[in-house]
Amino acid sequence: MRRIASIDIFRALTMVLMIWVNDFPSLSNIPKWLKHAAGNEDYMGFSDIIFPLFLFIVGLSIPYAIENRLSKNDSPLMIAKHILIRSLSLILIGVFMVNYESAHHESILIGKHLWGLFMALAVVLIWMNWKRSPISKKWHIYFQVFGFIILLFLAIIYKGGALGENWMKTQWWGILGLIGWAYAINALIYLYSKQRIAVMIILWIGFNILSVVHQTHGIVFENDFISIFSTLYTGTIPAFTTAGIVATLVFKELSRIDIKWCYISFIALGVLHIIYGLATRSYWGISKIQATPSWLGICTGLGFLIFILLYYITDVKKQVGWAKIITAAGTATLTCYMIPYFIYPIREITGIKLPDFLNSSIIGLCVSFGFSLVVVIFTGWLERKKYKLKL
Repeated sequence: MRRIASIDIFRALTMVLMIWVNDFPSLSNIPKWLKHAAGNEDYMGFSDIIFPLFLFIVGLSIPYAIENRLSKNDSPLMIAKHILIRSLSLILIGVFMVNYESAHHESILIGKHLWGLFMALAVVLIWMNWKRSPISKKWHIYFQVFGFIILLFLAIIYKGGALGENWMKTQWWGILGLIGWAYAINALIYLYSKQRIAVMIILWIGFNILSVVHQTHGIVFENDFISIFSTLYTGTIPAFTTAGIVATLVFKELSRIDIKWCYISFIALGVLHIIYGLATRSYWGISKIQATPSWLGICTGLGFLIFILLYYITDVKKQVGWAKIITAAGTATLTCYMIPYFIYPIREITGIKLPDFLNSSIIGLCVSFGFSLVVVIFTGWLERKKYKLKL
């Protein structure tokens, strides 16, 4: 299966926007429509669209990644092992990140911000692709072991909650953790279904049904072990990724016949999903925090529409020069995502802050977007120096 440029550019754009919207809490006087909606609001801001689009992109990439490994004669068992290791790594990082958000600064031995800085360092030490780095091979294992020791130390000293009364909890798993869950279930089923589109369509419908059932009746298990898998059986989060897989498979089939059918199908799927989301809003509202089916429908529809638009621009018209500055965000995504986790703690520890007028209104938004681009440019520099995180 031929790799298409639009997927990498779609991922790069989404990552740049993710870094940008993650910086919004440091800004003041910015439009409400840009920010995340509150948990009790029937509303969807621009920030609420970015994460589901990334989940959709994960799905777009899965068929290409698995076919690439199969072409190298990797067995299904070897591929499944890779999927599980990658998923568990994302979940582990996600749990540390979500606990960093709720850490109690005064109760932690080294303080919240230094805790977060060491967490980011540990992630780099463990998941850096040392084999392709200029660092001598003899040091690789020491770096990784040291990284795990740091994570263990951070877990031991952790205190969270309003008064520092809590130890680490899975909570909502964090962004990377949710990606890990969605990736695991979809990649494994796609692998062992022998890449059959019918199976993935059924899975996609099933997740959408689970999303509706959970929203209307609530899917709750008292068993603590079963509840660990709530991200999967509540449907919404993995449905985005399944939709991405279906999109790639539909694209593959229809492009063999006539590319115009891809345009027609993707536009139709996009519009129908958005109509579904808007039409069902009165039943459960549009909410990212509540993971409502309406939010699922609208964002999935946007995923289909944006993908086919980018395909036309980048793969058909070959207009890719405009995306060159953000390329690294699509090829070294985890590296790009981790850089702010160094910057924010250092900013808090040192007390270095920009003047208020640079953190406010339109000027603040421009400065924040500039920050996102600087992160991506630095990521590209690191990648050229052969420093890149890889799961």
